[in-house]
Amino acid sequence: MVRSGEEPKPAGRATDGTGPARLRERFLQGEQVDAGVRTSILNSWQRCRSLGLSPDTSDLPYREDFDPGGRIVRAAVPVLDRLQDAFSGSQVNISVADANGTVLLRRFGDPAMARSLPAIQRVPGFVFAEQVAGTNGIGLALAERQLIRVYGAEHFAERSQGSACVAMPVRDPLSGRIEGVLCFGYPRGFEQPALSAAIRRAAENIERRLLGQSSAHERALLRTYLATGGEGGLHHGVALDALADVVHPREQAILREKAAELISRGQRAAVEVTLPDGRRVTLVSRPMASASGVRGFAIEAVLPGTAVGEALVLPHQAEELPDLAAFSTAPRLARPPITLPSGHLAAAFGSTVTPGGDRGSTEAGGTVPADGGRGGDRGPTGIDGTATADGGTVTVDGGGGAADGGRTSADGGRGATDGGRSATDDGRGPVGGGGAADDRAGSPFPARGLVMVGEPHVGAYALAARRRLELLSEASARIGTTLDVRRTAEELAETAVPRLADFVTIDLPDAVLRGEESADPLADLRRTVLHGVREGLPFTPPGKRIDFGPTAPQLRCLARGEAVLEPDLKAAAGWLAQDPEHTARLLDHVHSLIAVPLLARGVVLGIASFYRTGSSFGDDDRSLAQELATRAALSIDNARRYTHERTMVLALQRRLLPHGLPDQDAVEVAHRYLPAESDVGGDWYDVIPLSGARIGLLVGDVVGHGMLSAATMGRLRTAARSFAELDFSPDEVLTHLDNLVGRLDREDPDGKGAGVIGATCLYAVYDPTAQRCLMARAGHPPPALVHPDGTVSYPDLPAGPPLGLGGLPFDAVEIDVPEGSQLVLYTDGLIEDRHRDVDVVLEQLRVALAHPERAPEDTCQAVLDTVAPAHPHDDIALLVARVHALDPGRIAAWELPADPALVGEVRASALRRLSDWGLDETAFAAELILSELITNAVRHGTGPIRVRLLYGRTLICEVSDASNTAPHLRRAASTDEGGRGLFLVAQLSQSWGTRYLPEGKVIWAECGLDAA
Repeated sequence: MVRSGEEPKPAGRATDGTGPARLRERFLQGEQVDAGVRTSILNSWQRCRSLGLSPDTSDLPYREDFDPGGRIVRAAVPVLDRLQDAFSGSQVNISVADANGTVLLRRFGDPAMARSLPAIQRVPGFVFAEQVAGTNGIGLALAERQLIRVYGAEHFAERSQGSACVAMPVRDPLSGRIEGVLCFGYPRGFEQPALSAAIRRAAENIERRLLGQSSAHERALLRTYLATGGEGGLHHGVALDALADVVHPREQAILREKAAELISRGQRAAVEVTLPDGRRVTLVSRPMASASGVRGFAIEAVLPGTAVGEALVLPHQAEELPDLAAFSTAPRLARPPITLPSGHLAAAFGSTVTPGGDRGSTEAGGTVPADGGRGGDRGPTGIDGTATADGGTVTVDGGGGAADGGRTSADGGRGATDGGRSATDDGRGPVGGGGAADDRAGSPFPARGLVMVGEPHVGAYALAARRRLELLSEASARIGTTLDVRRTAEELAETAVPRLADFVTIDLPDAVLRGEESADPLADLRRTVLHGVREGLPFTPPGKRIDFGPTAPQLRCLARGEAVLEPDLKAAAGWLAQDPEHTARLLDHVHSLIAVPLLARGVVLGIASFYRTGSSFGDDDRSLAQELATRAALSIDNARRYTHERTMVLALQRRLLPHGLPDQDAVEVAHRYLPAESDVGGDWYDVIPLSGARIGLLVGDVVGHGMLSAATMGRLRTAARSFAELDFSPDEVLTHLDNLVGRLDREDPDGKGAGVIGATCLYAVYDPTAQRCLMARAGHPPPALVHPDGTVSYPDLPAGPPLGLGGLPFDAVEIDVPEGSQLVLYTDGLIEDRHRDVDVVLEQLRVALAHPERAPEDTCQAVLDTVAPAHPHDDIALLVARVHALDPGRIAAWELPADPALVGEVRASALRRLSDWGLDETAFAAELILSELITNAVRHGTGPIRVRLLYGRTLICEVSDASNTAPHLRRAASTDEGGRGLFLVAQLSQSWGTRYLPEGKVIWAECGLDAA
């Protein structure tokens, strides 16, 4: 049994009790005491004060009805006798108290102490529970449920200031319950380090004797079982341990588990168990009582297909008992065959019963007496109940019948018992002494083997232990299935209810829910989960802030870093004091509490509280709750860390995406970005204003997820925007991006740094003056084009390789896009899903887009509602653009040969058009810009020369020629006669640049409409 270590003393504490004296006085005067006193002592002082105890009270309750010969006393007497000899002549007094703090035994190293000590220190029967005696060894050991030392002034009562003690709880090794407390008291100057080791050994000896009491009961039951068989000869057959070729060890474990369950139920039954290989074995539960009055059950297995002549081989546990050898050679009496009626469960194996002892007989429709034909009234049965044979239905144990209240039948009826079939005889018990047979005389009797004997409560402990292991195994599978903090907390509660607790509350700091570490967990604690067997109890509802009082078990569990058990909340002063009105309402519904801190990797994540309504929690339950909470805390911390990282990546991702859309007249745009549920990827979109009133639409997807993908997405988006603003065509932009991705990979060939596995991209350029769109893609899904009449098509674009592969060119395709059409660009997260066919999804997208009257915002929402997966595994970027055409009345164009004399005519025509548009204030700047650009084209370019004015949000002046030579802005010296033309253009325009055509170039300048 794992024991908690005693709490270390603070450095410098005097063993004479003077250390805490001053702090105790300060505490009693109401001052705050935070340091210098051990946590367990300070908690006990606080509980004593909340109970209204007075330190100068000397009287203690005395109980005359204590049991001087109880179980703990019988186990402790020999141990205390040895301790008395060991401490002979010293001032040590030794006491044993029960689980309520009542002293049952006392021993003294010096017999003279019995005459000099007051009655409460030498006479059994006084109660030293903390709630009546204040801080003391016995009471504090019961409250803290571990090894405790109390020194001098650490005692709450004045009467104990001159003494010290060490106390240790004593537990039942089977149930784990505290049966009592062993305490050594001594003068405070007698302190010896060896006392801790001595009390541990003594407590372990008492616990071994407690276990020996249960073992003695089991041996007595086994003797009774063998003696019963010995009266008429042992049952023919073999035991399970000898059937290595017949019953696999794994199958034996299944049978023993079912046997322990039968013993724990304390009922007569015959249960048919189906083994993994399909064979069926009947387990018969047989009540018995030993000569000393120990009542229990023997579980026998009836195995089909084994010959009669084999002797009973006892299980290993029986072979270890030296006084059982005589029973193995007991004479066997002849057993005449008895035939059971057809249809009886015991006849299912097709065998003839050969009962031992007195003969039994059957007739058609008759029955076989239990217990080897002796009758159910022969000897004690160990259970109380009645049996009736009414219409073939047998009721055993007050109506229980087969285990779990199943019905049993003597004429073929069968009662279900936990997945098996059970049957009894004519009301006197299972077919224990006989066996199984049908009406075919002479067939061999199935083998019988003893599986287990024991008392019902021992079987219950074994069953409870197995169920705890099953719960831990289930917790491993159920807790932490997601990376969501709140859901993980809910999984802990759902796992614990109802197998461990009736209600579970989990309180987490707001910071943890956000994925952060909480600087002060108690300051922002919030009820996160409330789960129980029913609703309507007055617990604080989820979402509300939680404030625990200073003595509350939840606060104490955080201070100690381990689970705190309150077996009876009505006696838990610290819990009652935190909110008397609220706790009083809860006491009508809950009885016991375990508060467990959620700690992982040194981080406080919250508090889990487990409540029971009827029975009390024990130390095994506390250990189980601690284990569940520890596992859940690790999962919650993983979810918290994931949430923190995902929040950071998502913030970076959103920061790198466009924050707003540019002002332009070419398209009306709406967009959506939906991150994946599991992780954030590298999807992006962009809307880029270009020269000539054109607009660039861009979507892309970086392979992978996480911070690296988000950072790489930012680099590619920035590069793509830069390439686009240089007026490269879509295929050239993709070529430059492909080179960039390849260069990034070459810089980090191992992929451990900033390297990129790959990316996909789609880039489209729409020209509102021609209503045409030029687009190219690199391994990206094609766009959808929604025509004004509602038809939806997917333009046939060359797929192109994903970015980063290199070596293959990208092809651009130009298509007509009528005014009012919608271009829909998206990433593969919208259409690709492991549970859906891409062609089916594209058809769904076609149907969702077939509404040209919708605004782009409505189209985005409709696509996400009808096409996007419910739980996306990849990011989704969606861009919807409704195209507009530039009014032809706002476009003016001229074409002229390379003749300087014609520059003035074009300039004059342009001024007239500007006047018609009402742009007289802009005419001066536009005239100078046109004059300079046309003159440069005539002097340095190649004809023909074209001039175009575009009137939109701004005035765009364009001059094109057939030469590929581009002008450059330079700083002219004071003595230069030329070289200032482009400088004037740059000063008079908002922006200017060069756009290359398949043949020639375009020099453009954009003027604000308020330019003078």
